Amino acid sequence: MKKTIIHTDQAPAPIGPYNQAVMANGMLFISGQIAINPKTGEVEATTIEEETHQVMHNLYVILQEAGTDFGTVVKTTIFLTDMSLFATVNAIYSTHFPSEAPARETVAVKGLPKGVNVEISMIAVIA
Repeated sequence: MKKTIIHTDQAPAPIGPYNQAVMANGMLFISGQIAINPKTGEVEATTIEEETHQVMHNLYVILQEAGTDFGTVVKTTIFLTDMSLFATVNAIYSTHFPSEAPARETVAVKGLPKGVNVEISMIAVIA
């Protein structure tokens, strides 16, 4: 099996021992992204809307680096610190999948890195 590490300076550098994404056997596995601004390395978002937009941007630039886009995403996982944020996150998330949404689960968690409220990971199929 050939494994290719995907990395772009347009997305935040990993804050632990992992990669932004790994491609293997035509599948792209994107690590969970939080609302870190890749230019500053800091979380600058002050609202859940700003957080979600930054997360989706971070995911998008990783997809681009792998030569694809949201249209190839088949599975996502959303982690929220409070399920009362679900409707707001879902409204922003859904704009990136206007025709066919991928499979997904949304999970409430006690906490996320850097005190953020949302983290999203993705799996895409690259033909």
